[in-house]
Parts: sequence; C-alpha cells; structure tokens
Amino acid sequence: MQFKNLREIREDKDIRQKDIAKYLNVSQNTYSQYETGVISLTAEILIKISDYYNVSIDYLLDRTNNPNIQK
Repeated sequence: MQFKNLREIREDKDIRQKDIAKYLNVSQNTYSQYETGVISLTAEILIKISDYYNVSIDYLLDRTNNPNIQK
C-alpha cells in the first residue's frame, strides 16, 4: 500500500529521502520502499517518523487528512 501523505509531507518540507533515511537509520532505498508500500512500516518506524514531523500516525497512514496529533 502506497502512503501518499508520507511522501507529501517529506516533499512539502523539502526533505530528501536520504536525510529521513539517515534519521531512521535505514538506507535510502529502504525508506523509498516504505513510501511506495513495498516494505511494511513497523510500529517503531511509524513512531519515529511521526515524532520527526510532529504529525499523527493516522495522518502518515492516510487514515485522516488532519496531521494534528489528538491528545
């Protein structure tokens, strides 16, 4: 499953795949495969990406258009 918001937020913030991949301690190719849905996102990776962008996991998974974290 391809994650549109995961890619869009990265592009909106002008962050390269290799930069977020380095933060996640994965290769650029692995990160690319997360965005395209070739490799499933783990809970650990989702939490790290959510923290990095300060958005909800539901937003990253295209379950909502609202990036705000619900408290």
